[in-house]
Amino acid sequence: MRLLLESGDGSPAKEYRIDDGNVEVRTLDPEGGSVRSTGSVWWRLTPEQLSVHVERNTVVAQWLERRLGWRRLLQACVDQEPSMEKVA
Repeated sequence: MRLLLESGDGSPAKEYRIDDGNVEVRTLDPEGGSVRSTGSVWWRLTPEQLSVHVERNTVVAQWLERRLGWRRLLQACVDQEPSMEKVA
């Protein structure tokens, strides 16, 4: 499951995914390829970063709520562990 957010101002796009129960993000260049500086490396969002998305009701938070359900999303926001319960 992936979500691609493109910017209207030419700044790099961000791609989000749920992988093995973890929410991850990477940066893409405006043409859709990976940015060399990041090496197209996926990095895991922290509970604090997820909480900011939820507090601001971002598109990412709305997508995660549809994919994970509000209970799992809430758990991910307060979880001290680096991964959530596996999503089936």
